[in-house]
Amino acid sequence: MNFKKISHIAFLLMLAACSFYFSIKQRIDIVFIGDSITQGGEGVAAPPFFATAFLEKQLGAGRVKFSNQGVSGCTTLDFLPSTATYFPKVVKAADSFYADKQATLIFSIMLGTNDSAIDGPLGSPVSTGTYGNNLRIIIDRLLESYPGSKIIIHYPIWYSPNTYNNSKYLQEGLARLQMYFPVIDVLVKNYSKTNPGHVFRGDKNAFGYFKEHHLTHMQHENGRQGTFYLHPNEKGSNELGRFWSKAILKITQQ
Repeated sequence: MNFKKISHIAFLLMLAACSFYFSIKQRIDIVFIGDSITQGGEGVAAPPFFATAFLEKQLGAGRVKFSNQGVSGCTTLDFLPSTATYFPKVVKAADSFYADKQATLIFSIMLGTNDSAIDGPLGSPVSTGTYGNNLRIIIDRLLESYPGSKIIIHYPIWYSPNTYNNSKYLQEGLARLQMYFPVIDVLVKNYSKTNPGHVFRGDKNAFGYFKEHHLTHMQHENGRQGTFYLHPNEKGSNELGRFWSKAILKITQQ
């Protein structure tokens, strides 16, 4: 066999190896954990739908599957493993994905809106310390059960300071919500030391985006203190999905 033919075979083998590598990286399974904003409203496509569509477009020939575990009204307490309320559903979804060892399993978390309320949702108002501890408990269990997974925590998005439906949020809640942001940062920093390469800060820009574009990208809802803005409309869900997809795509490349 001459040198030219050997080189050609070696090149083909290297190309096949690279193709196999990238096909693995492009197989992504995502479990979205969140509240009504993640769940999506009636007649409004949920952000996870748009996020996965954007990801598939960015990945080209990639394949993305997802499970939307967003539940309206939920706080971090509702997703604690000990409550056995919604965490078992997260586990069921993750188990169905985890069987595919060639795919990257990602947990995309955005919780905090209902935690920040003055009253109404379970445990509200949730202090910054309790919020951080609840997230840590959830993440620790996920890492224990799915050691090869990646977990991304997005900042919650803005809501208007007059938000008051069945639950009471108002300016106090909005201020508390923003106090959760540095808690997320500290969690991610700590995990970068104890479990590097598995827990990441996700999107932090949607908060400001929705504050600026709430008239066009959020539902106009009637509340006890007038028209308030809490949930994205179709256009807003599309944009939130785009924000999430950018953050998720970034961590798949790490």
